[in-house]
Amino acid sequence: MNFPDDLKYTRDHEWASVQGAKVTVGITDFAQDQLGDVVYVELPDVGDVVKKGETFGVVESTKAVSDLFAPVTGKVIEVNGPLVDAPETVNEDPYEEGWMIVVEASDPKELAELLDAAAYRKFVEEEQE
Repeated sequence: MNFPDDLKYTRDHEWASVQGAKVTVGITDFAQDQLGDVVYVELPDVGDVVKKGETFGVVESTKAVSDLFAPVTGKVIEVNGPLVDAPETVNEDPYEEGWMIVVEASDPKELAELLDAAAYRKFVEEEQE
């Protein structure tokens, strides 16, 4: 499993790339592997407000339908529209081309609650036991 050190993670298996108040969000390599072949992605619209820990979208695979949970509270300022026509990108490249949304975080303190790569790796290992 690939968990880049420069990202933050949630216990719901989302990753967050933080650049100031802008937070790019996607699902982790572990999550896409567990889901199997992703066939559909539903994302919010630009301008929507997401709340930390609440659902912001859905990813559907050949195995399951899973909610996507926001790692931070804020306004959606960008959406990866190409995922609608090419949801398999989530499987092929979850950390680059498979990103889902960019949020302008309204409470930077929430970022401190996210896991670093080492803590997320340990969480995944314990979850699989």
